[in-house]
Amino acid sequence: MTASATNSRASGADRIAAAFAASGKRAALMPYLMGGHPDLDSSRACLHAAVDAGADLIELGIPFSDPLADGPVIHAAGTQALQAGIKPADAFALCRAIAERVPVLLMVYANLVLVHGGEDFSRRAAEAGAAGLIVPDLPHEEAETVRRACKAAGLALIPLVAPTTTDLLLKQIGADANGFVYAVSLVGTTGERGELPPGLAELVGRIRAATEMPVAVGFGISTAEQARAVAELADGVIVGSRVVRAAGEGGAADVREVVADLAAALSL
Repeated sequence: MTASATNSRASGADRIAAAFAASGKRAALMPYLMGGHPDLDSSRACLHAAVDAGADLIELGIPFSDPLADGPVIHAAGTQALQAGIKPADAFALCRAIAERVPVLLMVYANLVLVHGGEDFSRRAAEAGAAGLIVPDLPHEEAETVRRACKAAGLALIPLVAPTTTDLLLKQIGADANGFVYAVSLVGTTGERGELPPGLAELVGRIRAATEMPVAVGFGISTAEQARAVAELADGVIVGSRVVRAAGEGGAADVREVVADLAAALSL
């Protein structure tokens, strides 16, 4: 069990904070994996492999039919999982399997939260050991009900900030932030990119001026070199498409190799 392992008495925000503090890296490493991809057993093995290789937190995607924020790799992984019959209950089971080792952030689209009811979904997520939710298509100004449900369940609702976020909205997000702030590095969907966006330092600086919460950067980070560069700016590095691609190409062994390379790049 890692230093950031689940404590049944700690809130999700506390567990997240502990994971950032105890990472022992330039920045905490948070791989993203799609629940149920490439199949349920392999998905579970990939999650454990990511932690074995140095992940400090895990972002676990719940498959959805219309994933607006996802690029082709993650979209295809979600489609494959849905075609195999993966349901939110399966994602909760995967979360439960790994949550004793590191904090798990469930990445879920708003429709899945709202169709079950914010309180019920938050309760089920907490019972599965999740530390928080990331809901990329839930605008901050419409999130209060879900935010309250998460708080009641002991979960952190992680806010997202994009380059297009206005200063006024960023100030409001900063005041409500819990766990960490997810800095979306670019305008567009997830996916591997050849280089980091030129405005990333400015974006992280704007977020830091608005909140004392840790800042983790995601979208477009795929190489060890990019991860190391992001770590010079932020408290956390989120890598999705590259890790999901590894899961589809070589299962747990490839995930372990990719995450180990990222973790080594972030080592002090």
